[in-house]
Amino acid sequence: MRPADIEALVVPGRPALRGELLLTAVGRPDLESDSGHSAIRRVDLGGGESPWTHGPRDEAPAISPDGRWVAFLRAGSGTGDRPQVHVMPAAGGEARCLTSMPLGADAPVWAPDSRRLAFTARVPEPGRYGTEDADGRTPEPSAEAPRRITRLDYRIDDVGFRRDRVRRLFVLDREADPAAGPEPVSPADYEVEHPVWTPDGERVVVVVPQDWDRVETEYRDLVAFPAGGGEPAVLVRGHGALDLPVFGPDGTLFFHGVSFEDGHFEAVNVGLYAAVAGETGPGRRLTDIETVDLELGAGPVVPHGDEVLVAVRNRGAVELRAVPMTADAAVLADLRVLHGGHVVVRGFAADGDTVVAVAATPETAGDVVVLTAGDGPSVLTDYSKTLRDKGLCAVEELETTAPDGYPVHGWLVLPEGRGPHPVLRVVHGGPFAAQDWSVFDEAQVYASAGYAVVLGNPRGSAGYGQSHGRAITRGFGTVDVDDVLALLDKALERPDLDPARTGIMGGSYGGFMTSWVASHHPERFKAAWSERAVNAWDSMVGSSDIGYTFVENYIGPDPEVQRDRSPLTYAADISIPFAVVHSEQDWRCPLEQAQRMFVALRESGADVEFLLFPGEGHELTRSGRPRHRVQRFEAVLQWWARHLG
Repeated sequence: MRPADIEALVVPGRPALRGELLLTAVGRPDLESDSGHSAIRRVDLGGGESPWTHGPRDEAPAISPDGRWVAFLRAGSGTGDRPQVHVMPAAGGEARCLTSMPLGADAPVWAPDSRRLAFTARVPEPGRYGTEDADGRTPEPSAEAPRRITRLDYRIDDVGFRRDRVRRLFVLDREADPAAGPEPVSPADYEVEHPVWTPDGERVVVVVPQDWDRVETEYRDLVAFPAGGGEPAVLVRGHGALDLPVFGPDGTLFFHGVSFEDGHFEAVNVGLYAAVAGETGPGRRLTDIETVDLELGAGPVVPHGDEVLVAVRNRGAVELRAVPMTADAAVLADLRVLHGGHVVVRGFAADGDTVVAVAATPETAGDVVVLTAGDGPSVLTDYSKTLRDKGLCAVEELETTAPDGYPVHGWLVLPEGRGPHPVLRVVHGGPFAAQDWSVFDEAQVYASAGYAVVLGNPRGSAGYGQSHGRAITRGFGTVDVDDVLALLDKALERPDLDPARTGIMGGSYGGFMTSWVASHHPERFKAAWSERAVNAWDSMVGSSDIGYTFVENYIGPDPEVQRDRSPLTYAADISIPFAVVHSEQDWRCPLEQAQRMFVALRESGADVEFLLFPGEGHELTRSGRPRHRVQRFEAVLQWWARHLG
């Protein structure tokens, strides 16, 4: 895989299923337009697929309960740059635009009557983000009125400022005149998200920050709004953050949830909860808090018969499993597997006896599979054929132990040829995230260029138990370093890898790890590439969108401890060539983190370079402009060619 081959990373979205109609939005980077392209495809349950829409940016299909209509989001092709809700007949025909939201709409959700739709959208204050002010003028961004900020949670990476464009709930009729525009159901005092209709179609349940978002909080409740307007009511008040509600056939409300009852706000496993109308409290937890961690990115759970289908993170896999509706803190081993092994389930749906999923593997970035009881999964699509034709390098599983005997798990991506190959130790971000079994474009590009790539999930990662994730609380740069190096040492036991030519790289938490290891173990590596890194915890507290909570949770409030755990403190000890890489609009690990590190390294006489990407945020490597992603790959390969050969 070469840098420009990211165009072959074709990824289907969460499927929509009703009867024989199976739809998924298929996206890919497009270098010519320098943006993402997505269109909706119809997948035949017997195999094969065909176009449903042609894009350029169509996504989030939702099929009405009666099967007659499809709602989806569309941007581009005359609809502007912002996604708007569209609806079209399921039998085919012209799509009709229903909204004209100035900042775009979020995914639509059908009411039980198949006539109304609910969605959320950010509503800007007058005179901001291209809207008219009280005097009828539309000021340029630099000419907008000053923002009055009174809260710590005033902005977020990849979105921007939040309090002057609050996300609100809307309800509309599919036959409504889009020129009229729907009125918001929720007020502008707090944000709502992830709407779902009650079975009677009278109310819409959404996620709301606890106590109506009066102060900064990580707690989230489930709140019901009358669909026609009126006072909301709290349905479920959580002991933590509740998310992605969905109703079962008997009216039981199922949802994802995390608990903060033990005083931890970091590395918290996501569980499956259930609540019954009329009950009080946070609901019943159906899954074990230590062994079961649901994947929020796979979307809402799906009630199916007397079970609930869930996506669970497990040792680099995301598996589709079933939780009995009567379960009480069920452990992972007791959950029936529908699709497991070396797979990453990205979304799923069910209708009647049919269960479908979108799953990635080491050979595919994602395909649609149908899961038939007794017959195993049947793959319906082959979206990664072009990617495989361009060449994917082999992935081998690695297992070893750290110096204290703790098990360490990861992978080795091998280039072609006999070697000995130079080696890159790539560390993932998070830290409570995971490297997984799906095609990883970065590792494939590096391996195709001749580098053996070592990946893994050290302590602090997700999917290996909650205690694994919390092993580095107040301990960044300790046992996680041991695990990172132990996995590298395991790979270097191979005769086809060159221990004299090793480099380390990573982004976000992986950037922290790169900076830390380069200063504490410079003898292990020839060079380092530290990207969107945390280098100084003291300034991270006040400059990051999540710094005011993240730093205290993981590092602690003591300024001396923060300095002791900061790579910047040890910049003078870095004696290997070092690349500082950052995005100009990164609000998760702000630009000052890179600037301070670069200046410190220059002043200490280090061999350092600073690569800065304009206009990008924290997610450059995953969802940045396609041309920037390619330019970054080219810069990475040039760096390692100079320092590893």
